[in-house]
Amino acid sequence: MKILIIGSKGFIGLHCVDYFTKNHEVWQCDVVTDYTTQNYFVIDATNADYTEVFKDRNFDVCINCSGAASVPDSIKNPLRDFNLNVTNVFKQLNTLRKFSPSCKYINLSSAAVYGNPEYLPIDEAHPCHPISPYGRHKKMAEDICEEFNKNYQLKTCSLRIFSAYGQGLRKQLFWDLYSKSKTNETVILYGTGNESRDFIHVSDVVQAITVVIENSNFDADIINVANGKETTIHDACAAFYSELDDTTKFQFGGEKRVGDPINWVANTNRLEEMGYKTKIDLESGLLSYVTWLNDNA
Repeated sequence: MKILIIGSKGFIGLHCVDYFTKNHEVWQCDVVTDYTTQNYFVIDATNADYTEVFKDRNFDVCINCSGAASVPDSIKNPLRDFNLNVTNVFKQLNTLRKFSPSCKYINLSSAAVYGNPEYLPIDEAHPCHPISPYGRHKKMAEDICEEFNKNYQLKTCSLRIFSAYGQGLRKQLFWDLYSKSKTNETVILYGTGNESRDFIHVSDVVQAITVVIENSNFDADIINVANGKETTIHDACAAFYSELDDTTKFQFGGEKRVGDPINWVANTNRLEEMGYKTKIDLESGLLSYVTWLNDNA
């Protein structure tokens, strides 16, 4: 297959490049200047134009890993988040419509579209009530995918990724735990520790993308990408520090952070019916992440 990965220099994008390059013709696209990588396009970070990317090239699959990925930043800079997560998705699809209408388009969305759930586990039919600009903009991007599917018959699919982690990630919970442990004997965290997430290692995210490419109808499909296992933040922190060291202590200050949901765990039946099976549990995933941190951070 001829695969285009937009946002190829980002966390999930880099892992997609590494995986798909083994067996496919991979083209990359990002805002980072790169003079050495073949089949690579640089996009203007402030006013993206995808014409040269799609013109005269018929891709089989386009994986959109680009966009902003920070709830706090979306609150501070909502226009930037909107441009990266909504406007650029529209631009990509509108250019696909003109030059490569048969291409399968995978939009990496987020569980943030759900907000605080009405029931657990969360299936794809769960109402969407996002509580942050980031979550709302991700939902808008999903709606744009549906718009181009229904009006122009583009093959689109949105993946609602839950709490992805792994080698290369330099933000969010586990990176925060690592960074704070370097200067503090006791790490203070938001919340109570009873909040929960559904963690998925980035290698399993790539595996999910693979089974979606092979099995999705691409009829504006919505698919949860997670492992269907609820883990409290307290237990996740304890598991991380047990791999990192035995000395760091942590406690919770009780303060809630704006835009963060309380509990998450996904219903992954739809993804599993396509052939997905968890390969990396949280313990082994954290071990590999800590190994990477010790070698690279």
